[in-house]
Amino acid sequence: MQGNPWRRLSRRVAYANPWLTVWHDEVIRPDGRPGIYGVVHFEGHATGVVALDADDRVLLVGQYRYTLDEYAWEIPEGGGAPGEDPLAAVQRELREETGYRAADWRVLGGCWTSDSVTDERATLFVARDLTPGEPSPDGTEAIQVRWVPLPEALAMCRDGRIMDAMSIVALQWVALDRGRSSGAG
Repeated sequence: MQGNPWRRLSRRVAYANPWLTVWHDEVIRPDGRPGIYGVVHFEGHATGVVALDADDRVLLVGQYRYTLDEYAWEIPEGGGAPGEDPLAAVQRELREETGYRAADWRVLGGCWTSDSVTDERATLFVARDLTPGEPSPDGTEAIQVRWVPLPEALAMCRDGRIMDAMSIVALQWVALDRGRSSGAG
């Protein structure tokens, strides 16, 4: 399909804080009928990292997610400030959440986090050659750190122990890269 089948008639701010804005849009839908659309716009961008040690274990972080009202396991991730380099943002997040620093960084790719409700984009990385340190999570984070073998992290994605989209995408990309480099697939 070519072109945008939506027509925005108006946009107003329904809610805003320093990190995000929720827009209320009056629209003409693709079927020609009037409608509304809510868009969550993030001021920065999302980043996440699959941190791998020499034994091919993945560093996961666990924390209680207020939005979900449940505990979640995921890769270290967070938000970069507007204009901040995604690599600098994810390096800071890894250090803050886990205390680890990495000497070897590679971009895995990008994705939209939930493109039916938000324009948020994520940049995902893989990091190796890790050095431990002291974590310094912010006041909204009570984080537990856990090392798991890569196959177990992938199994956690399949069986629902990891439900975070950025984590699932990044871990799958690492697994796909493994398959390519081993000659499989």
